[in-house]
Amino acid sequence: MIIDIPQTTTGEVTKRIVQLRESNGVITMGRVLTLVVCTLDSSEAEDAIDAANDASREHPCRVVVLARGDREAETRLDAQIRVGGDAGAAEVIVLRLQGELVNHESSVVIPFLLPDTPVVAWWPRGAPEFPSKDSVGRLATRRITDATYAADPQAAIKKRLDSYASGDTDLAWSRITYWRALLAAALDEPPFEPVKSALVSGLRDEPALDILAGWLAIRLDCPVTRRTGALKVELHRPSVSVAIERPQTGRTATLTRTGDPDQRIALARRETRDCLAEELRRLDADEIYAEALAGIEKVTYE
Repeated sequence: MIIDIPQTTTGEVTKRIVQLRESNGVITMGRVLTLVVCTLDSSEAEDAIDAANDASREHPCRVVVLARGDREAETRLDAQIRVGGDAGAAEVIVLRLQGELVNHESSVVIPFLLPDTPVVAWWPRGAPEFPSKDSVGRLATRRITDATYAADPQAAIKKRLDSYASGDTDLAWSRITYWRALLAAALDEPPFEPVKSALVSGLRDEPALDILAGWLAIRLDCPVTRRTGALKVELHRPSVSVAIERPQTGRTATLTRTGDPDQRIALARRETRDCLAEELRRLDADEIYAEALAGIEKVTYE
């Protein structure tokens, strides 16, 4: 069910939600959090809503989407409420802001926060330089950015350390979860020698590889090189080398180990909805993410 409420106020939208609850049995019981999605414009909102709806099947929540319009236009709020099959396991409230309201996002979103539940803020694109100091970010327990869609993704992920605050994370980090698991498993086999050097190669504008290189630099305490080229990670021990390589657009990777036959492994690029669902599983500080950001400074770039 999709209900459009043009040229309205937050009070009127709240009343309409209550009416839906009373007349149609639409309820907020069982919602475990409020996910506030800050989008640059209405055209971007639909992709973000689709990802949030999919993630909500694992984390039932109220999704509040802030779609920014023209700051120079007449001040206006257009709202839309989505429930039932159009909202996954969530309750979606889309708020399209124009004029002065664009500068007061937190004031618009506060009436729609569920009481006594955590608030998570997500910027699919156009994240603020300091998420924890943003007006919406200050309301949130968890703040999710995505350097992948920044104008300069590599520069964006490198700057995350300067703005880091407890509760921050980036979807570039969750995109490498399976890579980290495979690399950790590969090192958990004999010979148990220290890694002498590592190489992370791939597209320059793939910030997930930069933070992967930072994670390796911190965890292995060895020289790590980040290179532009084929998508692969190499770990070199004194007697054995391990490499994982995958075509840029492929879904299957090849695991190579000195002296062993090659192995084929399912390793597709993770979709935004899967990364978002993973990040919603935890609401505490991600210390390993922070360490990986710090590790980027130890990486040598070629």
